[in-house]
Amino acid sequence: MKTDLNFQKILKEALREGGEFSDLYLEETHSTFIVCEEDRIEKMISGQDLGAGLRVIHQGRTFYSFTNRITQKDLLQLGDLLCHSIKEEKGEEEIFIHPPIPFPQPIVLPSPSLIEVDPDGISIHKKVSMVKRANDLARRLDPRIQQVKVLYRDYTQTLTIVNSEGKWVEGTRKGILFSVQVVSKKDDLIQTGYEPVGGTMGFELFDLYSPEEVAEVAAKRSLLMLSARLAPMGRMTVVLSSEAGGTMIHEAVGHGLEADLAQQGLSVYSNRMGEKVASSLITVVDDPTLPNKRGSYGFDDEGVPSQRTLLVEEGILKGYLYDRLTALKAGVSSTGNGRRESYHHKPIPRMSNTLILPGKMKPKEIIHSVEKGLWVKKMGGGQVNTVNGDFVFEVNEGYLIEKGEIGEPVRGAILIGNGPQILKEIDMVGEDLGFGIGTCGKEGQGVPVSDAQPTIRIPEIIVGGRESSDSLN
Repeated sequence: MKTDLNFQKILKEALREGGEFSDLYLEETHSTFIVCEEDRIEKMISGQDLGAGLRVIHQGRTFYSFTNRITQKDLLQLGDLLCHSIKEEKGEEEIFIHPPIPFPQPIVLPSPSLIEVDPDGISIHKKVSMVKRANDLARRLDPRIQQVKVLYRDYTQTLTIVNSEGKWVEGTRKGILFSVQVVSKKDDLIQTGYEPVGGTMGFELFDLYSPEEVAEVAAKRSLLMLSARLAPMGRMTVVLSSEAGGTMIHEAVGHGLEADLAQQGLSVYSNRMGEKVASSLITVVDDPTLPNKRGSYGFDDEGVPSQRTLLVEEGILKGYLYDRLTALKAGVSSTGNGRRESYHHKPIPRMSNTLILPGKMKPKEIIHSVEKGLWVKKMGGGQVNTVNGDFVFEVNEGYLIEKGEIGEPVRGAILIGNGPQILKEIDMVGEDLGFGIGTCGKEGQGVPVSDAQPTIRIPEIIVGGRESSDSLN
């Protein structure tokens, strides 16, 4: 991003009324967004968003404002606006004179992901054709399919981040997302199948997953659930496949390890550093340095280089995810997890790629160990109370396990439990690892993430369904 801005003057102006720290976040994003619904292209948007966010941290409080006009005059006015806010908060005090801000040459931090085929070089017509191919395949697969929605998005985000400590970081992020949602109907029964793929990669995504393959997975999942029996209910053994995605680790564990929630006492993991919070088989990390994953980046939205953070090691709580502000409060260094949706938002602690590390057991051995239970191939959405750890998760695709073998499909299953309790009870962990992707929402901000887990066995958990678990007999 080329500018003729005087960063020192802007940051010095922002600190005129006091403050321990100030930073300026400059963003230029080019994106393409295509949606096919009702068998036609409903949206086709290709555009640019340009803006800046200016922040001051004063006595542990954040003052933030943003603009889509990036000129010296506009950014100085933004700094003046923050000064007025700070002055109103602190009352009449002596004006604080911040020492000169030294600036070296900018540091360019590369992404951990290699882009082989830049989407910016692909015509809009070819991108539309990928969407149409998925739509056409899904619609002709089965007459019971009623609705198909295909989404394509790619983006190139160029960032410049400078702060009052003299840090000046620049870099570019690229990503792509492709998803298919299929709704099928049989009599009065309606079922939905959804399959997303993507990451910090380019158009080579479609060498890994063709549009037809993604559409077929979503469609077959929807159709399969039309013929599935109602899920049993009761306490039973559950095996979560690595294909299930890491919804449980993300929702039931990850959010509670974000330092802002932990410091506010809004997490079941607050003040539990060094305590046993999971089975000794469980090790959890957050790692934005993984190449090509949806939550990967070379530096966070405060300019801190990305790093792998150990959260739980063999069941012991080892760390939290910090941004600058929460790290300052804790007297530690940021873990590089200060993230924001865009320049409209201030950074807060967020997950990136969060995963349970693989164990040593073969997935088939885990399934063979279960006399009767539930095998979860794909998790759905859910709700978590981060204060006490209670959760409710939907199962999008599940199967009965009978005498150590995967049996018939079931629909309508819900997993009900408590995160820390379930983590402590996991007694088998597979050697495999499967990733799921998504957009994580928190405080009105959505950021790209991925989560992963091996095959794991939960010896007993409450499964909500429509039939008694006696039906397994």
